[in-house]
Amino acid sequence: EVQLVESGGGLVQPGGSLRLSCAAAGFIFSNYGMYWVRQAPGKGLEWVSAISLGGGTAYYEDSVKGRFTVSRDNAKNTVTLQMNSLKPEDTAVYYCVKGENVVVDNPPPTFLNSQMRGQGTQVTVSS
Repeated sequence: EVQLVESGGGLVQPGGSLRLSCAAAGFIFSNYGMYWVRQAPGKGLEWVSAISLGGGTAYYEDSVKGRFTVSRDNAKNTVTLQMNSLKPEDTAVYYCVKGENVVVDNPPPTFLNSQMRGQGTQVTVSS
């Protein structure tokens, strides 16, 4: 059974940092690209970042470029999203998503909605 479990969310002030983690199980982690997406209240899924199978290639949505960094540890079956300089507009539930054997920049919502994702972790940026 495929399992994705996100952790690390919380309440942080604007300008602060959080580190999200996603623990994967039930599939050969190193064979799949991984994505991070988020969903703000009343809005649809928004793609945030993608990382290739080996971690050598990463993509970011424009609004998080330079602030967020995605990484993965295939030995530990984890993918991490380091979020710095957080803004109130980053407030959302963040999900990791199991991709396919390639990753794409800015994948379509139809793709993201069709893929397996975890239960999410809440990130709230507020003073």
